[in-house]
Formats: sequence, C-alpha cells, structure tokens
Amino acid sequence: MKKDKLHIHWYPGHIAKAERQLKEKLNLVDVIIEVRDSRIPLSSSYANIEKLLGDKPRLLLLNKADLVNEAELYKWCEYLKQTTQCPVIITEAKGNNDMNGVVKKAVELSEPKIQTLMAKGLLRRAARAMVVGMPNVGKSSVINKLTRSSKTKIGAKAGVTRQQQWVRINPKLDLLDTPGIIPTRQDDQLQATKLAFVSSVSENAYSPEPVAKALLEMLETGIKAVDIGFIKEYYKTDKLTLEAIALNRNWKVRGENPDTERTAIYVLKDFREGKLGKIILDELPD
Repeated sequence: MKKDKLHIHWYPGHIAKAERQLKEKLNLVDVIIEVRDSRIPLSSSYANIEKLLGDKPRLLLLNKADLVNEAELYKWCEYLKQTTQCPVIITEAKGNNDMNGVVKKAVELSEPKIQTLMAKGLLRRAARAMVVGMPNVGKSSVINKLTRSSKTKIGAKAGVTRQQQWVRINPKLDLLDTPGIIPTRQDDQLQATKLAFVSSVSENAYSPEPVAKALLEMLETGIKAVDIGFIKEYYKTDKLTLEAIALNRNWKVRGENPDTERTAIYVLKDFREGKLGKIILDELPD
C-alpha cells in the first residue's frame, strides 16, 4: 500500500470465521451486552447488528467515557436510546462503580426469557449474558470489572457446551467469560478510518501516516466541538500537519527531512490517550 493513500483492508475469511464463532456463542445466552467506544458511538457499531444478534435483548454500553466530553456523550446516550430502543449505560475504562447498573439491567432484560422457561415447567435459573463488541472497545475490561468481585467459575453448563466457561456474577446472573468479537466488516472507508483512529482495526490493515494525516485533517476541519487551539498549542505549531509537528520536535531523517512516520505513530498515540482533548469523532445526526 502506498504511504500517501489511505485504504483500510478487510479480510473476508477472518470476518466469516468471527461471525460464525459469535453466532455459536449467541445461542448460549439470554441477553447481549454490546460495548461501543464513546469516541465513535456510531462507527463502533456493526451494520445490521440487529440481524447479526437476532431477537436477543440488548444493553448498550458507551465505554471509555472518560476520554470524551460528558455533555456531548449524554446527547449521544439519548439519541441511541431513541434509535435502537435499547437501554444505554455510560461506562469508563477505569473504576467499577458503573457495573452495578449493568448487572441490574442485564438481569431485568433477561426476565421475559426466564419467565417463558418457567411457564414451560422449568425451574428458575440465573440469566445468561455475554459481552460483545468491535475489537478494542473495552470488552475484556468490562468482563474483568463484572467478574472482579466474584471469581466463582461455574464451568460448563449441562446441555449447553463443554467448551465455554461461565462466571457467577450474583445468584441472578451468569456471564460467559470470553467476549464475542463483532468483526469489523464495513465498505464505508470513513467508518473504517475512524475505527483505525481508536485502534479497533489491526495495524496490519493500514499505514500510520495516512491514518494520522486523516485524523489531523478531521480534527481541524471536520468536527464542530474540537478545541483546535488547544491541539495546536499542544504541538506548538500553527499548522496541524505531520511535517510541521515533526520539524517542531526536531524529528528528522536523511538530513533535514521531517520524520513523518515517527510523528504519525505519536499523533495516533496522543489521540488514543486523550492528550488532544475529550473528543467524539462521530457527528450527532440531526
């Protein structure tokens, strides 16, 4: 791939395998906990996710909320509640205080399925949940926070599978201890690029320079709520280009040429760590 051309490559074989593995896990549970990245509340969702997940009740988590503007995120929360008809909970990358609400809502969403089973003469059992989402949205972090206070592994379930392991969160909820990975299958290169910004795309699928260049251009011209003055001050330059940032930091190669490859890696790292401000990259639809 040419360095000056941005294109995110997808691998259909990997996508098909991920979808198959996800659907196998979906058959085991009563409720889905879908994790999205708060920096890209729309772009970290899957096209036709309702078709992929079927009629399972779904709880949306907007994760990594500590990296974005709180007031803007609450607007997104209300928008997603209306458009998905799913409950939405805001969670942060660190801390466990937000997990009690997640457990309570997951149990609540599972209750109709439990009542259906009991109406057939079966005994009440704990609800069964799993965490799903795009790569690197924080699925494993959510699972770790949910299971931290309860390390009770309850192993394979009779009539379900021998391979999947479950953790008893409380008497009302069991959690599949491995996340369901929603494959990043899009034809929309803008969405793919945003996924690359937040590291939800494998680094093998793109070169850092065109991605970092696209990020700087989007921050400067494409997002209303960005404090562009803050970012320029952070990099000590009036021009938000890889070349200007590299020269300002005296990062050079082959004499006086700016080291744009090194700069690109650091720009992406700065954004991902929240050093460029609390930014939501998706635009809230009217």
